[in-house]
Amino acid sequence: MEKTLKELAEIVGGELAGDGSLLVRGVAGIKEAGAGDLTFLANPKYLKELKRTKAAAVLVSPDVPVEGLAAIKIKNPYLAFAKVVGLFAPKRNIPSGVMEGSYVSTGARVGAGVTVYPNAYLEPGAVIGDGSVVYPGVYVGEGSIIGKSCTLYPNVVIREGVRIGDRVTVHAGTVVGADGFGYATEGGKHHKIPQIGGVVIEDDVELGANVTVDRGALGDTIIRRGAKIDNLVMIAHNVVVGEGSIIVAQAGVSGSTELGHHVVLAGQVGLVGHIKIGDGVQVGAQSGVMSDLEAGNAYSGSPAMPHKEWLKMNAVMHKLPEIRKLVGELSRRLEALEKEKGAKPGDTEDA
Repeated sequence: MEKTLKELAEIVGGELAGDGSLLVRGVAGIKEAGAGDLTFLANPKYLKELKRTKAAAVLVSPDVPVEGLAAIKIKNPYLAFAKVVGLFAPKRNIPSGVMEGSYVSTGARVGAGVTVYPNAYLEPGAVIGDGSVVYPGVYVGEGSIIGKSCTLYPNVVIREGVRIGDRVTVHAGTVVGADGFGYATEGGKHHKIPQIGGVVIEDDVELGANVTVDRGALGDTIIRRGAKIDNLVMIAHNVVVGEGSIIVAQAGVSGSTELGHHVVLAGQVGLVGHIKIGDGVQVGAQSGVMSDLEAGNAYSGSPAMPHKEWLKMNAVMHKLPEIRKLVGELSRRLEALEKEKGAKPGDTEDA
């Protein structure tokens, strides 16, 4: 496949700078790109690579100077690059229909254009929406509903009573609807609290590999429209993940915590239960969140604090041994001055 640079500029809605008849035959990173490739520059730290790249053309922000290289200038070059990658990515030939070796229970419903691979298992009352793909080893529990154009990759487990919207992608090994972690303890014994709620995943959500989303104890665990969840994330019972939120790898959200819309939790962030995270909050990597966080702010550290305060604190952390030594010295000097001040007139050291 090949496209002219002018065609690509029109597709992404960018401003052409250079030879519009230039043929683009592929896409690549700024370091790896060669002749015929289109690359992109979104992070200023790679600006020096722009002079060394062998790419035929580059996607850049309007304020980035480009010399000796054709370009498409656009406000969000990373997003534009994603669109171009979609054009050049090889299209997979996915067969349609329920394939031999799969098990579809009586009472399960499979929509038009659905693919169910061998070793997939659909319980009674399970529903698979039009155009969805169910890969080998997938289990869909009783009464669970999968929407249209969804993809369930190998060995995904969708337990009973789960509702999934349209255009949802669930990557390999993820479990949706496992029991929430709830026990009542008496006399040193832990008694399991039945988890009878469900899970609701709205449209356009993506769950990475080996994510766990527990079912609610009574009501539902909810992941709102457009949320993106990375690999190895834990979502506990009755959590609400707000619309458009992003949760990065190895983060964990404890039970009944609510995230507002477009919240960002970086890698290995941990949230205690029963707290509320405001809209647009950003939490830095490895932070521990112990209480509610106000909307629109950035936080870091454990316990989490406003990011600017955390930066100030960390700026002096490596100086603490030196500061400790200085404080000790000043303390000794102060003590000597106080002794000297307390001496009577005419007293001498030899008296």
